[in-house]
Amino acid sequence: MIFKLDMVHTIALAVVLLLVGEFLVRKINFLSKYCIPAPVVGGLLFSILALILRQTVGVNFEMDTTLQTFTMTMFFTSVGFSASFGLLKKGGVKVFLFLGAAVLLVVFQNILGIGLAKLLNLNPLLGLATGSIPMTGGHGTAGAFGPFIENSGVAGANSIAIAAATFGLVAGSMIGGPTGKRLIEKHGLAKIRNTRSNVHLVAEEAVENNPQLLVPKRFYSATFLILIAMGLGTLVSSLLQKTGAIFPAYIGAMLVGAVIRNISEGTKLFDTPMTEVNIVGGISLSLFLSMALMTLKLWELADLAIPFLIMVVGQVVLVYLFANYVTFNIMGRDYDAAILSAGHCGFGLGATPNGVAVMDSVTLSYGPSPVAFFILPLIGSLFIDFINSGIITTFLNILG
Repeated sequence: MIFKLDMVHTIALAVVLLLVGEFLVRKINFLSKYCIPAPVVGGLLFSILALILRQTVGVNFEMDTTLQTFTMTMFFTSVGFSASFGLLKKGGVKVFLFLGAAVLLVVFQNILGIGLAKLLNLNPLLGLATGSIPMTGGHGTAGAFGPFIENSGVAGANSIAIAAATFGLVAGSMIGGPTGKRLIEKHGLAKIRNTRSNVHLVAEEAVENNPQLLVPKRFYSATFLILIAMGLGTLVSSLLQKTGAIFPAYIGAMLVGAVIRNISEGTKLFDTPMTEVNIVGGISLSLFLSMALMTLKLWELADLAIPFLIMVVGQVVLVYLFANYVTFNIMGRDYDAAILSAGHCGFGLGATPNGVAVMDSVTLSYGPSPVAFFILPLIGSLFIDFINSGIITTFLNILG
């Protein structure tokens, strides 16, 4: 039996699961204690239910995920609007330090994947399919390089890469919160507890300082600017794809968002209502993650062979150790470094939005970190996909 959900049904279910996740995080101490994001809780709960129904009574779900891509693009477009030259100067050296840490992790992921594959007497290319391709790269990069490796003679490489990305998506969400909590409490970095989400922090403070600020006209402007940037961004993305390099679908919209923001600041011809842009972006992020997690095909993990499980678990251990002992130290061993380390678990194991959600859940308990929320989306969205593709190509050439 197949239950088909159209676009409206799918987004409605995502909202329900998001609300369920928020309820469970409030009620279950374990979830709040370890900073597990609400969209992950609700979405993963449905994925587990879908797995049980599929395995026991043969029930399957087919969902229209059009709005999953739409909300992902909308979120990253809002991130683009935050990238003003002033903020870039504020990020300073830390932007390049985090980029260095991210690149180093990519190299380590591929070395570990190839090494474990050889120890298990598997094709080294299969190890690469469980390295930075699905982990740092996520489902997009896995879907791009998986078929290429499979065409090189490694049967099932595409399915393995996609399954590894799925595993990483769940694992990154689960270990990021505990990582941030451990670093903050071990090193005494906790700020005054703040119950507001970091994604919405600026917006909420603005409302408190000026209750009349949030007016419909500003929401119209924010929404329209984001949609215009998304539309123009499709043209930019098309041009970038013609270079032959691999870029995420949202890159064009994010770049256009940054251009609009800086034109606004530089010319003063129009206003960019960042409070409202941040609110729209935060809503989009929550909806995207809820849909991404609820559509996971967990049976792809259940069908994995033991050697493959060893390789992907090895990647999770690597990222956990790297975030705790490399990222944290490189970024200065302060509160922002702890938040970035938590986020690195999320985007180092499959998706920048997961990294952002993990940071958001940690700052919900320990206080805001504007620097971390600028640096990680910037590196995870603008730079790492391009660099990761180059490193993967290098390893493919080395392995012949």
